Amino acid sequence: QVQLVESGGGLVQPGGSLRLSCAASLNFFSNYVVGWYRQAPGKQREWVATITSLSSTLYSDSVKGRFTISRDNTKKAVYLQMNELRPEDTAVYYCKADHSTYGRYWGQGTQVTVSS
Repeated sequence: QVQLVESGGGLVQPGGSLRLSCAASLNFFSNYVVGWYRQAPGKQREWVATITSLSSTLYSDSVKGRFTISRDNTKKAVYLQMNELRPEDTAVYYCKADHSTYGRYWGQGTQVTVSS
């Protein structure tokens, strides 16, 4: 069964914004650490941002100050608000949920394309 589903990707011009969503069907979702990752064509998957179960946040240097990760445990969802998008942000974006007892889950990804 599907555990994580990303949505919200699309085509946006440089300088624009998108909000990605990661919807979970996991029990005890509030206890999961959730991260966003991205993979551009021909490149390795890279970490973008993480939000802990206590809603502490971490960002890669490449997105710090432009992206914001948040969560709504009542909706079992994590979001990635992306502002000031650049062509180099173009990638497939994935969410990952980790729990020390219940394991790790990945979503199927959503495409983000930044182009004029």
